[in-house]
Formats: sequence, structure tokens, C-alpha cells
Amino acid sequence: MAAMTDTPPKRGLARNTANYGDKDFALYLRRSFAKSMGYSQTMLEKPVVGIVDTGSDYNNCHRTVPDLIEAVKRGILAAGGLPLAFPTVSLCEPSLFPTSMHYRNLAALDTEAMLTAQPMDAVVMIGGCDKTVPAQLMGAASADIPAVQLVTGPMLATPFQGERLSACTDCRRYWAQYRAGTVSQERIGVLEGRLATTAGTCGVMGTASTMACIGETLGMIPLGHGSIPAVHADRLRAAEEAGARAVWLIENPIKPSRIMTEHSVENALRVLLALGGSTNALIHLTAIAGRVGVKIDLRKLNALSDSTPVLVDLKPTGEGYMEDFHAAGGMPALLWELRDLLHMDPIDITGVPLGERLVEPAFVDRRYIRERAKPVSPVGGIVSLFGSLAPRGAILKRSAATESLFETEARAVVFDGLEDLANRIDDPGLDVTAEDILVLKNAGSLTPAGMPEAGYLPIPSRLARAGVKDMVRMSDCRMSGTAFGTIVLHITPEAAAGGPLALVESGDRIRLSVKDRSLDLLVPEDELARRRALWSPPAKPKRGWDRLIADQVLQADEGCDLAVLRAEG
Repeated sequence: MAAMTDTPPKRGLARNTANYGDKDFALYLRRSFAKSMGYSQTMLEKPVVGIVDTGSDYNNCHRTVPDLIEAVKRGILAAGGLPLAFPTVSLCEPSLFPTSMHYRNLAALDTEAMLTAQPMDAVVMIGGCDKTVPAQLMGAASADIPAVQLVTGPMLATPFQGERLSACTDCRRYWAQYRAGTVSQERIGVLEGRLATTAGTCGVMGTASTMACIGETLGMIPLGHGSIPAVHADRLRAAEEAGARAVWLIENPIKPSRIMTEHSVENALRVLLALGGSTNALIHLTAIAGRVGVKIDLRKLNALSDSTPVLVDLKPTGEGYMEDFHAAGGMPALLWELRDLLHMDPIDITGVPLGERLVEPAFVDRRYIRERAKPVSPVGGIVSLFGSLAPRGAILKRSAATESLFETEARAVVFDGLEDLANRIDDPGLDVTAEDILVLKNAGSLTPAGMPEAGYLPIPSRLARAGVKDMVRMSDCRMSGTAFGTIVLHITPEAAAGGPLALVESGDRIRLSVKDRSLDLLVPEDELARRRALWSPPAKPKRGWDRLIADQVLQADEGCDLAVLRAEG
């Protein structure tokens, strides 16, 4: 009997041929159509690197994508590969209704489908704005083909009348002053044109920048590449390197499932805490981890937070901007400071363990990346809360909050959805004081609102004009990573899922304790039972993506992914 031989894996255009019942014909047809685009037979025999991008005329963060694609192509061609670029869903927060979060899973599904359906041996993924990088990492984790993440990079801050400005912490700061009557209509109009003056993602440690740092920590972005400003020449060189690295990964197939592991995810949590990073990143990291079967435990998050100092001094929790962080040493410097708290075994897209990649930096600007002995805060930026109001957890970004409000028991002033909030928040007759707790419900992932960044409830204008700058605010939705304040987010289960938040009424007492990590609704059980008997779930949308969300979306503690897309399906 003849010895059996292994069939070599198919590469390049021979991968994933259509099924016509004749595989040779399918490849013949594919090559024929490819040749109509002017490719030579020699080029068509090379390994294929896909280049997926999320550029769009609607997406200001991604206007450099065409230049990045060309630079990636240079790297691929020089390394001996065939680059083939293709688009997927683009997500830009200011341009989408009801919110970009509502479509993150759609972008992830689009990415996964195209990575698995089209012929490619590896892929470079170009994203930047808040939800695009998480969506691409989720899709890559599920498709599990060799992948390199390339981010568009942050915008530069703009000097303006003695200060520097950058989206979007400064946007919110000036808008709050405008609502308080201390900034005029004329000045807010001038500021509108000064807050975002270059290409790139928000220039502060918002969600986009946090996810870039997390991408580096996970190992999907080369160290030092995540924070390069969008308009810097190094950003194009990083793109060229990403293309060459993708070709290298074809001969040295390191799949995302080998990179994004339990240890690299825990390292990413440490980094999130040390950055004072965006609360949104916790939802996104939970969703990415869920794609590779790793569960994030919010109770363990508290233990990590209590042992991880905030070391990065950037807005919204500090004073610097992303360009300062990059010049100060970026992620290589931060990881060096945290090295005794990190797992050293995770590999990245170079195949090298973290412990071998870390080297002591020659220079660190301590204004922006603090040493361990002199942290911004001795404890991490985010804590999770549990209690009768949040049985499965809620989140508070303590590094951006007012410490005097950490221990609060007060009366709730409740808004039932975004329309109710918009209609009543500035009503002169609203029964509210600075000591009350503002509560927004029915704004979670199961609602038509789509879990927007509305958790940053505005201070009622009457109180803002009286000088009130912060109040305890809580909801089942999110807030921008660029925002600040004593704000409880992601209350789980959300109101639309029948969580206790659905039963809260104005006048109820709520107790928040950051010290005890607790969030409790102080209403007798018999009264809650009476209210629950009167509650009914919202009607589901009849069709389309909205219906799929209503049937499949998970709660915040599971990353708000679609249930069918997680590792266990």
C-alpha cells in the first residue's frame, strides 16, 4: 500500500474557491477575472494579503486611510506578497444614528465574513475610530487567520489662545461652560472649528486611543505603533511595516488565537487601568476575549484595579494629549513600568514573548508617564460595582470622578429614555438639587437607542448656571472615553432586560459606595414586587439588523456581542 502524503494547504487565490462542483474550474474562473484587472500570472501566483479598511467620506477619523493602504501595499509587495484591498462597514460616532455601538457587531460580522470568504493568507486591518478597531479584532479572533492591526492614529492638539485643544474632552468641557452660560454663542462657534484640526482619532485617552494601546498589549499591533500621530511620517512607515509583517506571518503562521489568550487579556486589563482609559474599552475587550473563549470577571477587575496604579497623565483624567504620550515613550515605556504586574509569556505578531520584547527605555517624559513611586493615582482608573441595583455589575471611572461623591446616598431623579431626558433636563420646574442622583434608564443595548454615549447626563442648566460642575449620574448606557464626572455606567441587567433599573422611580433612595464597590436601590422588596408585576418588556423591532440585535445581543458584562458570534456560539 502506498504511503499517504499530506496535501499541502492551498494558498493565495487557490484558497476558498467557490463551490461549483468543479474546483479546477472555480480557480480558472477566479484567475480569469483577476487578469481582467491587469494582474500578471506571476503576481497571481504570490501569497495574498488582504487589506481591510473602514474608510468612508462620513468618517473624519479615517481620511488618511488611502495613504495608509498605499503604504501597506508597498510593504506587502516588497516582501513578496500580492496585496488586495477591500472595504467593510465604517463606523464614525458623530455620523451614525442611533449610535455607532449599535453597529459594532455588524462591522465585526462583516469583517469575519470577508476574512473567511475571500482568498487571503493573511490580512492587515486598518481602523481607528472607536468601534472599528474592536470590530476588526473581534472579526479576526473569530476568523483566526494571521492578522496585523494598523490604526489610523490620533490627531494633533491645536494651539489656540494660550491653550491646546483636541477632541473631544475639550469639546465637552467647553460645551458644559456654554450650558452654564460662561461661554457665549459666538465663542462656542469659534471653538467648534478649533477642536479637531488634523486627521486622526480623538487626541486624548478616549476609546480610540485606549483601544490602540490595548491592541499593542494584546500583541496585535507592534509595540510603539499604536500612538503614532495620524499625520506623522512614522505612521506611513508603520503601515509599510504592517504589510511586510503580514507576509512574514504567512510563512510563520501565528494566528490571533495564539496571541489573544487569557494572559494577554489580563495584561490588557492592567493597561486599561494604568491608562485611566475609556470605560468603553472594557466592553470591547470583553467582546474580543469572548471570541476566543476568555471570560472577563468584573469582580476580578476590582482586585486588579486595587493593585494597578494610574501612570498616564492624559485628558480626560489628566492634562496631556496622545502626541505627548507617544513622545514620552508610549506603550513600551508604560509596559516597562508595569512589568512586575504583567504576564511575560504572551507572544505578539512577531512570535516573541512579551518578556523578551520589553527593554528599559532610554528616555521617558515623566510629565505624562509616571514612575511607579509617583503615580497619578495609586489605584486603577475603573472599578466595578455590585448590589441590588446592579446584580451583574456596573462600572465607574473613578480616575475621572469627584472623590467627594464616592460615598453618596441620595434621592433619584429618573428619566425614562433619551427623549424624556431631552424634554425635561432643562425644565425650570424640574424637581432636582445638586445632591440628587440623576438616573437614565431604557438606553441600553436592547433598546432602539442602541446603548449610546449618553451616560454623561448633562447637569440641569439651572444647576449648571449656579456653578454645579458634577453630580452622581447613572444609567444602563455608556459614556465617551473623552468624558469625565462621577458617572455609573453599564448597569446590568439593563432596564429593557427587566433588571432592577427598570423599577426605579423618582424619589427612590440609591446608595453608591466606591469603598464597598456597591450600588443599591433602597426600596422595600414588596414595593419592588408590586412594580415588577406592572412591568412589561419593550416590543421587539419587526425586521432587519434591529431585530437581530433584539434577539441576540448580550449584556454589558458579556461585551454586548451577539450570542451566536461568541466562541461557544
